[in-house]
Amino acid sequence: MSHPQALRLYNTLTRAKEDFVPIDPSRVRMYVCGPTVYDFAHIGNARPVIVFDVLFRLLRHLYGAERVTYVRNITDVDDKINARAAERGVSIRDLTEETNAIFQEDVRALGCLDPTVQPRATEHIAEMITLIERLIGSGHAYAADGHALFSVPSMADYGRLSRRPLDEMIAGARVDVAPYKKGDMDFVLWKPSKGSEPGWDSPWGRGRPGWHIECSAMSWKMLGESFDIHGGGQDLQFPHHENEIAQSEGASGSRFVNYWMHNAFVRVDEEKMSKSLGNFFTVRDVLKKYDPEVVRFFILRAHYRSPLNYSDAHLDDAKAALTRLYTALKDSNSETALDWNEPHAKRFQAAMDDDFGTPEAVAVLFELAHRVNSGEKALAGQLKALGGVLGLLQREPHEFLAGKAEDWILRAISDRETARKNKDYAAADRIRKELAAKGIVLEDKGGKTTWRRQ
Repeated sequence: MSHPQALRLYNTLTRAKEDFVPIDPSRVRMYVCGPTVYDFAHIGNARPVIVFDVLFRLLRHLYGAERVTYVRNITDVDDKINARAAERGVSIRDLTEETNAIFQEDVRALGCLDPTVQPRATEHIAEMITLIERLIGSGHAYAADGHALFSVPSMADYGRLSRRPLDEMIAGARVDVAPYKKGDMDFVLWKPSKGSEPGWDSPWGRGRPGWHIECSAMSWKMLGESFDIHGGGQDLQFPHHENEIAQSEGASGSRFVNYWMHNAFVRVDEEKMSKSLGNFFTVRDVLKKYDPEVVRFFILRAHYRSPLNYSDAHLDDAKAALTRLYTALKDSNSETALDWNEPHAKRFQAAMDDDFGTPEAVAVLFELAHRVNSGEKALAGQLKALGGVLGLLQREPHEFLAGKAEDWILRAISDRETARKNKDYAAADRIRKELAAKGIVLEDKGGKTTWRRQ
């Protein structure tokens, strides 16, 4: 990628756009908080996965694929996991294996590259214990009643990422009041495990790690004490990322991360999409109704730091827009190498260099499509190649365009499933008959519905 200007990224730590200068250009390093594997991923969870996948692709274009290391962890020890396994009557290992397999399927369907490495928390307990011992040794943590806790007052600059007043931080941290804590804000690094709870031997007794220490240990193991970019959703800024900084810098004495990046929420009816509010749509359910590339395109049309409103109307609009781009490619066989000196590519690059401006980059794709449709067929290869930087437009156009005809079938099947769940069997039968009248036969087997043409 020709690069006359610098990639500029908005750094949450400084609240400003900064030129991206890697610590070591031959080894650009990025860590992104991954899933806690107890439930299906929802569209809100999918946003950071897609956003940081595109950043990974962009960094590979800029520095070379072999020079970029992208780590996305898997949290497979957590109280939510314990509770869900007990609720379902399955082992913790079975729950986390099944949920992680579904997560990987979902994000690959959304066109995401596999990260360079996906470490699991349960495989890095030794590193967590080492970090906690270092923190206790340096006076940043203490042991009490089988717990190890981080002493927040020991870090003079605690709070510099989220910049919240202390009373707000106490409320936001959902602080547990406990007799063994020296300070209200102190947070758990290690806690005792009872009975059937997962546990490991440690200097403080059998127990398990707190959530925050997991990411500090895995990033340290995979990327070193200092690295370039740490990303995640804005809900992780406090307390999770704030606590990662405190632990990592308390243990190493050196700067933890140079650039902090946070994507904004996906919203439904102006409220954050979340499991606790019950207003979420799983990736699985959405992909029953929409092509995965449509979902990816919907997410990338918005700037990553802007809230994104989810609705069927917005996804229908994204589908129509992506159809226009594929239509411009349908009569072209051109496979061209990306020419970064071509004027559209320069504008695309300028958009991406300015804090990852995917909406402006997508606008350039539409300009190219318009030119192709106006007779400049030679630009079709450039359109496809630039789409590839975003992980878009890489399929056979006819395959995508033919798939459109099947959306209505999948939507009808989804409506029928909803009717059956609601015990509205009359509506379910009516949908089956309507599909049969159009030559579509449904087959229900093993709790799943498949379809075929008569």
